[in-house]
Amino acid sequence: MELYYSFSILIVLSAIFSYINARVLKLPSSIGVMVIALLVSLGLLATDNIFPHTFDRLSSLVASVDLTEVLMGAMLNFLLFAGAVHIHLEDLKEQRLPVVIFSTVSVVISTFVIGFIMYQVLGWFHMEIPLIQCLVFGALISPTDPIAVLGILKQAGVPKSLETKIAGESLFNDGMAVVVFIIMLALARGEEVNTSFSGISLLLIKEALGGITLGLLLGFVGSKMMDKADGYNVHVLITLAIVMGGHLAAQALHMSGPLAMVGAGLVVGNYGMNLGGVTETERDYMDKFWELIDEILNAILFLIIGFELILLPDIKQYGFVGAVTIVVVLFARFISIWIPVKVIPFRKRFGKQSLIILVWGGLRGGVSIALALSIDHDLNRDLIISITYFVVLFSIIVQGLSVGKLTGKITKPETEVI
Repeated sequence: MELYYSFSILIVLSAIFSYINARVLKLPSSIGVMVIALLVSLGLLATDNIFPHTFDRLSSLVASVDLTEVLMGAMLNFLLFAGAVHIHLEDLKEQRLPVVIFSTVSVVISTFVIGFIMYQVLGWFHMEIPLIQCLVFGALISPTDPIAVLGILKQAGVPKSLETKIAGESLFNDGMAVVVFIIMLALARGEEVNTSFSGISLLLIKEALGGITLGLLLGFVGSKMMDKADGYNVHVLITLAIVMGGHLAAQALHMSGPLAMVGAGLVVGNYGMNLGGVTETERDYMDKFWELIDEILNAILFLIIGFELILLPDIKQYGFVGAVTIVVVLFARFISIWIPVKVIPFRKRFGKQSLIILVWGGLRGGVSIALALSIDHDLNRDLIISITYFVVLFSIIVQGLSVGKLTGKITKPETEVI
């Protein structure tokens, strides 16, 4: 019953904050909910002496939510499937090379750039921590967040080709990011890790390619079942089974659940929903169902992110370091995109304005916070969580709200040569 009460409170708060945002702030839904939750958190922190019981109860509620387990083990699967269902495969095929490169090579480049720079920066602030722990931070903050990206790009008016690059990258880069994070975290813990090329390749093949293969198989089987059964309610249940059963299968096989959901969503959205057994009405119901799931879970997730502030110990002491970290992360994002663009002969040459949008549109979100929360306490966990939180807040609020305006200034971004 405790889980039911916690979930009920989160739903009620999400509804209230969504209403306030729609009536007053008029921001994109997810950002508006997070901003209001953040303001409430700041208000409670400022008035802790006046309303101690309210603060304690809210702190207990937020603390009871294991964001790592909730996001990485449940919500992310639904959100990635919902996002992939609405991605057109033809658009993705057209942008397949930049999507693959940005979701793999760029993640590795960003991890090491951030890790080495933060090692120097923290030394300047007399917060000397081992280089490997800085690389752990680099690994968790490098992947763009599919939840933040997909939710915000829909309303930002980004050109289709750029939107596909950014959205595709965010959907696929979790596999590479998780592998790099697992390796770095194991090294930071002093565990025996096979860091040879063959060892890392095998881990990547099992996690990433294994996850995608599993997802494609689940999507194909589910699509055939949808084709043979009438009724949108049956089709919805089949897709729910794909997501929930697929997550269990991926866990059992030690494969990437997020990538499995991306693969399954792409197959269902581009193949299953276009089969003769799925009518236009049923397709419309399916679209609306997964859009609703996407909106509800996004609201809850961004609500939790806003309230996570009250759990961060002494976040004020990391304020300046957090501000510098934002600059470092943006610089690393630029380098990780600029190097592949310069070196790899893409079919279309990237203009300066395209590069700016790719850098600014690479948002960080709940995935980075969830990974940071999974770090051991003796690995400078408080510091890493705090600077991660600064980067995520800046990314979602500042970058998320401005990417549309920035995009509006673009003129023929794909044809201008860097």
